[in-house]
Amino acid sequence: MVQSDPKLRLPTSEELPCSDDTPVDNENQNFIPNLLLFLLKFIWGNRSDWFFAVDMGIYHTTGVSPLVPIVPDGFLSLGVERHRSERLRKSYVVWEENEVVPIFALEIVSLTPGGEYDKKMEVYAKLGVLYYVVYNPEYWQRDRHQPFEVYRLVEGRYQLQIGEPYWMSEINLGIGRAPYRDGEVEIESLYWYDKQGTRYLTAEERSQQAQQQLERYRQLFGELPDC
Repeated sequence: MVQSDPKLRLPTSEELPCSDDTPVDNENQNFIPNLLLFLLKFIWGNRSDWFFAVDMGIYHTTGVSPLVPIVPDGFLSLGVERHRSERLRKSYVVWEENEVVPIFALEIVSLTPGGEYDKKMEVYAKLGVLYYVVYNPEYWQRDRHQPFEVYRLVEGRYQLQIGEPYWMSEINLGIGRAPYRDGEVEIESLYWYDKQGTRYLTAEERSQQAQQQLERYRQLFGELPDC
């Protein structure tokens, strides 16, 4: 007797909602994942085999229903098309991505507890997300956790890792905290790091660094010659 493939009954990305419509309740939930995304566009600008999303639903078949997504604040997949030729992604549908699950997921804890340390952690573990980062700068004492925690999936269970920035060898990136200056205000953010523990700079920082180098050159050698 021939059995039908259950995947044939799975909906397409066009048929699925693109979000769970849950509003964020602090600006970090948008700002930090977007900063990580823009940094990746510089770090991996010559690569097309990765996809990083912010507040996008992940549809998968390892949960209660393939119609119920998990929506991280940010996630990274490797070995997939950065830009799908036929259309932009409205959501990340694992069965349309050659069963490639995200290798990294980020959750930023808000005033309203969202199950970051239990329910969501169980979902990500069952899905097979290798690295799970929980950033909790405001409510870590309430939740009895550290402000920044990195978990690695080991034999189906997440184990808390030590060290910051924490090096994720399978991704070839580290992650950790550092200040971010927004005009007159300095806030804490998450950044990518290289293997030596050096933080990748933002576009603004690279521009400032280039300007400082130009000023040092002018002080030593005078104005640059006209071309």
